[in-house]
Amino acid sequence: MKREARLLLEKACDALLLSIELFNRPHDRGRVTGALILLDHSFEMLMKAAILHRGGRIRDRKAKETIGFDACVRRSLSDGKIKYLSEEQALVLQTINGLRDAAQHHLLDISEGQLYVHMQSGVTLFRDLLKSVFNQELASYLPTRVLPVSTTPPTDIATLFDTELAEVRKLLEPGRRRHVEALARLRPLAILDSTIQGNKGQPSDGELRRLGRALAEDKEWTEVFPGAAAVEITADGSGPTVSLRLSKKEGIPIQLVREGTPGASVVAVKRVDELGYYSLGAKQLAEKVGLTLPKTVAIVDYLGLRSRPDCYKEIRIGKSVFKRYSPKAAEVITEALAQESAEVIWEKYKAGKGGLQP
Repeated sequence: MKREARLLLEKACDALLLSIELFNRPHDRGRVTGALILLDHSFEMLMKAAILHRGGRIRDRKAKETIGFDACVRRSLSDGKIKYLSEEQALVLQTINGLRDAAQHHLLDISEGQLYVHMQSGVTLFRDLLKSVFNQELASYLPTRVLPVSTTPPTDIATLFDTELAEVRKLLEPGRRRHVEALARLRPLAILDSTIQGNKGQPSDGELRRLGRALAEDKEWTEVFPGAAAVEITADGSGPTVSLRLSKKEGIPIQLVREGTPGASVVAVKRVDELGYYSLGAKQLAEKVGLTLPKTVAIVDYLGLRSRPDCYKEIRIGKSVFKRYSPKAAEVITEALAQESAEVIWEKYKAGKGGLQP
């Protein structure tokens, strides 16, 4: 394993262990926020280690900083040579990231039942990825005295939501009107629901108020949270070895849109029609940017566009392999040419590399 990947993996395991420690602490001050922040951090470090381990890059060309959480999920889900995440695993990661964002930057009131579900499913996912990508056991990183979040799991999402929404309705009763507390209590439910439906980002106060009004009208929670209604909890084992996974019920489709769609989650940007998204061959790309084919390919390699899943993909149909570019590739090339001329890039390319392969 590369040294950088090994160090990132160690950092990921350290953060996971601290998250477990905070979850199991006997007092509550800062417990929820700290546990979620460290759980989220552990997954970002794990994904970066996995991307490097599989030959990918975690820093874009000329970028000073490494890629963020969403970009890690996207590459781990859709980059052919790196891919190790399933769609359901990506949804778990996005939900954890959304909860962390709310806890770190605003208000989040999450019950013990909900917190347990997300923590235990997170530990299960971390264990699964550690084994599938690195062929290592999580137990080897945990002291024998550590209890990895284990408790009696709520295995029915309907019961969990019924309990949560009963508390929200109490907060919204006439004479109490504790709206701030009610919105904070609704936020983790809304984050899970919107993530499953393919939406990204935090729910606004207006959206949360609309959810509250719907609940006050005694609408069924499956109507108010259709995305969460498509989730089921799968548990196996018991005690310290319990595994918990969140998965989409059979037959529930994942929304598929093009990358860059405002408000779309990482999973939602997986393409249905890849030839429709990667619509340009090398010659078409050259025509679009107004250059010769050799110079276009030189710039593609100079900018590292073949390593970017939003710009390039090799699509296999039968025994044939088609090297395809997206319109995004043309945009990136046009932006680069505004900073540096094609002739300068061409000379640099000829000096540093050999033959061209469009």
